[in-house]
Amino acid sequence: RVIRVGTRKSQLARIQTDSVVEKLKELHPDVHFEIVAMSTTGDKILDTALSKIGEKSLFTKELENALEKNEVDLVVHSLKDLPTVLPVGFTIGSVLKRENPHDAVVLHPKHKGKCLDSLPFHSLHSNSYKSLLYLFG
Repeated sequence: RVIRVGTRKSQLARIQTDSVVEKLKELHPDVHFEIVAMSTTGDKILDTALSKIGEKSLFTKELENALEKNEVDLVVHSLKDLPTVLPVGFTIGSVLKRENPHDAVVLHPKHKGKCLDSLPFHSLHSNSYKSLLYLFG
């Protein structure tokens, strides 16, 4: 039996999908999983800030279309890319245990070699691109 797993072509999406497939293989060692990687609208838009487009399914729509057309059997999304309300007929089948959420720390050159505990009390921090845009416009 073959299960086709839809995912985006991005490196992060592939890593997430590989994790999902490994967990599925542990549960179903007799099943073969085929990864079907595809580009989404969000992957193709390189000249416009995604926040200005307003579309909520930039990274999910093509994958959902493939699922509806029976081109894949399941898809792997990053939860941050999903809308608050899923399209009719779709459901979240599983959520894996969250990995370490700490991505990166970027310090001003004047703080080179310092750790977070040694930064000034009111040091600026941000957790997303939108937050950075808000702060630095």
